[in-house]
Amino acid sequence: MIRGLSLLSLLGGGLLFLAGFAPLDADGVAMVVTDRIWTRFLFVFIGYFAMREGPLNAIPERAIWNIPAGVALLAFEVITVMHETGERGWGMLLAILGVWLLAWRSVDIVITQGAEKGESPLTRLAVPVIFGVTVLFLWETLALYFHVPMVILPTPLAILSRLVTSLPTLAFDFIQTMQGILAGYVLGCTAGVLVAILVDRFPFLKRGLLPLGNFVSALPIVGIAPIMVMWFGFDWQSKAAVVVVMVFFPQLVNTVAGLDAAGRMERDLMKTYAASETETLLALRLPAALPFIFNGLKINSTLALIGGIVAEFFGTPIVGMGFRINTEVGRMNIDMVWATIVVAAITGSLFYGLLAFIERRVTFWHASYRQGAA
Repeated sequence: MIRGLSLLSLLGGGLLFLAGFAPLDADGVAMVVTDRIWTRFLFVFIGYFAMREGPLNAIPERAIWNIPAGVALLAFEVITVMHETGERGWGMLLAILGVWLLAWRSVDIVITQGAEKGESPLTRLAVPVIFGVTVLFLWETLALYFHVPMVILPTPLAILSRLVTSLPTLAFDFIQTMQGILAGYVLGCTAGVLVAILVDRFPFLKRGLLPLGNFVSALPIVGIAPIMVMWFGFDWQSKAAVVVVMVFFPQLVNTVAGLDAAGRMERDLMKTYAASETETLLALRLPAALPFIFNGLKINSTLALIGGIVAEFFGTPIVGMGFRINTEVGRMNIDMVWATIVVAAITGSLFYGLLAFIERRVTFWHASYRQGAA
């Protein structure tokens, strides 16, 4: 059923694509560009049926990527035509729909190949990449087709252009913001782990601190940030203070839960070895808590970025990502706002990915990874 639908999406996408570009030749507009598009489509269509002649498990993995690559070229040509000719007819809308259906088919091919041959890191990465590129394509083409004003929603290419031309400004903003974020993240997470060890050692602290943590976690950041700016000034120190408040209690709660993860049998075994409380903590309980600690670190990686940027809305030197967003919104430079958001999103994703990589290296012995490997 799914393969039938995906085949229908390929045929329907191809017909819509060709029908969409037929009106372009009526006025002799963009003949060269249109010829290139027909050529790209022909490669994709022939490549599809060449692949269908045999089972998917007989096709080399790299050959599977010919279809997504061809669809990407088609998408590029559609965007080129829209920018060079200003074509906004019904045919162009059909062409956009055709590219989307072809992208759907390319995802199905990659998924089927992964199911029949076993997923590799390349095939696992393929689906989110194709999906993300398709979303960007639809964003670009539909914003152009419906003449969406730049102040409401700039196109991805406009955002990319502003990102490239404003790299020096964005670099200074990035450095200023990351100073406060990294300092607050390290201080807050380290304090959370250390206090969790004290809480585990003295139970009365657990009854007093954890309810307080729930209360502080519910405080709005827009209420904390101005106070921290008044206390610590307009430089990065106030942003670090906001980040500390945001990340401390999530790290505390996760670490406390992790210290309780060691089983009673393992603890009894340590007692039979005459291990002290400190030795049990270092040899058993902290290693068992590592997955929980890393879980808190990953959660805090996004919280710290949000807290640092929002804190800059309430007072900062004339530099910083939060300052840039706040200022450029007032100037109606929405493409610059989106460029700053892209930098923040990439930074957060890389930060999270780095922590996940370190976690995999440090906690390779954990049952979840052993089960995944099996």
